[in-house]
Formats: sequence, structure tokens, C-alpha cells
Amino acid sequence: MFIDLRSDTFTKPSAEMREAMKNAEVGDDVFGEDPTVNRLQEEVAGLLGKETGLFVASGTMGNQVALNSLTQPGQEVILEENAHIFYYEAGAPSLLSGVQLRTIPGKDGILTDQAIEKAIRPPNVHFPPTSLICLENTHNRAGGKIYPLPEIKKIHTLAKKQELKMHLDGARLWNASVATGISLKEYARYFDSINVCFSKGLGAPVGSMLLGSKEIMRAAHRYRKIYGGGMRQAGIIAAGALYAVNNNIERLSQDHDNARKLAQGFNSVPGFSVNMNNVETNIVMVDVDKNHFTADQVVARLKEHNILILAVGPQRLRAVTHLDVNSTDIKTAVDTIKTCFT
Repeated sequence: MFIDLRSDTFTKPSAEMREAMKNAEVGDDVFGEDPTVNRLQEEVAGLLGKETGLFVASGTMGNQVALNSLTQPGQEVILEENAHIFYYEAGAPSLLSGVQLRTIPGKDGILTDQAIEKAIRPPNVHFPPTSLICLENTHNRAGGKIYPLPEIKKIHTLAKKQELKMHLDGARLWNASVATGISLKEYARYFDSINVCFSKGLGAPVGSMLLGSKEIMRAAHRYRKIYGGGMRQAGIIAAGALYAVNNNIERLSQDHDNARKLAQGFNSVPGFSVNMNNVETNIVMVDVDKNHFTADQVVARLKEHNILILAVGPQRLRAVTHLDVNSTDIKTAVDTIKTCFT
């Protein structure tokens, strides 16, 4: 039996979640007639204080539908250089929306309003007009870093002044809210659109949701259809997401505690280093001393002992805690790391 720390996307639906999915009331969602999808969209929109939501197959689909809905071809989108939209979405903004991405280096994934302001294009026939700012909370490649709310507010003020739209890739926004005590509504109110994911820490097998105004969601609904995202009797999977929202948000604090324990365990072993200041949620980024081993060597050694972890660079590992990994598993993982590498 493996202890899988590669990602929180490896979670399996619980027996209770499977039961909810089996008994889901369904209809044709393309016609807006799936009652379970409609209930999920209404409930999550209420949680985030948005007019309406649109159930989509994945976080990437949600982000890309948002870009389509908020931009025009030939415009430019500002985002952090390690943002998921830029790094992990297969060049979709250029292919699907015809926009150019302008990436800015941030500190642990965080951009300041001053850095963004410098990147906004002045009116000039040579330049693509800036139209959208995208933020990510929590930030995946920065190790689950929480975007500070005061900085979000400053960026929002700048966006209003410059008449720019704002989109939040909030795939793990649940984690940020639980860790800080800041409500989902408070985070979401500064963005024109926001994407949240059900298939990571919340443990649903599939699905994300894009949220915003009715006007933006009308455009988003059309783009979802263009992408082939009309899923018909989608209530079967929406029921899993609905169960996750109703049962698995508050327990994310357990994942955060387990992440800190895992990080401390790595720091106790020579050759590994974790910046504890960046372990704010459920992601642990581990730097490996090249004089000891490579990331791939660590991955291979731990796999022999039934621990799965991800190499995200020649000397960097990522471990993600989730509902299928309990505190006993974390202790086992830490003990195994100490045994294998000391």
C-alpha cells in the first residue's frame, strides 16, 4: 500500500461520496435541467458571493473559459511567471483566446501592485493592450503560498483605476480560507471571475467551477460548449463535488498540520531543506542538496519503500498532503525518509 504524496489530485472518493453520486438526481445540463448541477452551482455561488457559477470538467477548462470570456484576441494578460495558467495549461491562452501572456517574476508567487503597474502597456499602436490580471491563490509552484489579502486589495484598486478585469485561479482557495480564517466571499469579491476546484483537497473525483456575474457566465457557458464541455447528465459527478463542499472543507486544516509535520521531518535529515515560512497550506517544496542526491534518486528510493513523491526539478521535490493521508501515514513517511537518507 503506497502513501501517495505526489498530489492532492490522487484522492479517491469515499464510500459516502460514492453513495451520493450513485443516488444523484440527474437531467440534461446542456439544457440547464440537471438538478444536482444546478444545486451545486447555486450553493458554491452563494459561498463565494457571486451571482452564478458554471460547472466545468477541470480547473484548466475553468481558467481558459474565463480568459475567453474576459478578453479579446490580440490583448495581453498579466500574471506571475510560475502561474498555473502559464506553466501547466499547454499554451491554451494563445491557442484558444488568441491572447499574449506577460509574465512577471514574483516573490514566492506573489505579485505587488507596483510590479503589475509597471507591466501595464501604455496606449501605443505597437503594443498589445493589457486587458486582464490573473492571480493564483494558493500558488501551486510556490508551495501552496497564500496570496495576502492586503495585496489583493491593492491590485484590485489598480485594476479599477486602469479599467482592467481580474481573474483568480482559486483551485485551492479552500485551503487559503481555512488557513487564514478569511471567508471565501472576502477573497472572491475582488475578482470578476474565479475558478475553484473540487478534485484536489476536497476529494471529489472530477470537476471545477467558474463563478462571476450573470453577464460573464453567459459568455462562459458558450465557451464551455465550444470546448466540448457540455456534459449532459453531469449530476453524477456534481454530486461528488456537492458532497465534498458540504463535508470536506473544514477538515483541510488536518492536511495543513500534516504538511508542517512532513516539512519538519525533511528538515531533520541532512541533505534536505524546506523553508518553513512557505509551508502555509498542504504543499511542501523540498530542496535537495546536490552533494547528497538528486530529486529523481530520492523519488526512486522512496518508491521502493512505498512512499510516492514528485520531482519538480533536478534538485526539488514536491509533497502534497490530502484526505487520503493521515497523521500515521505522515509519521511513517518521515521515519522512512530518516531511515533511507541518514
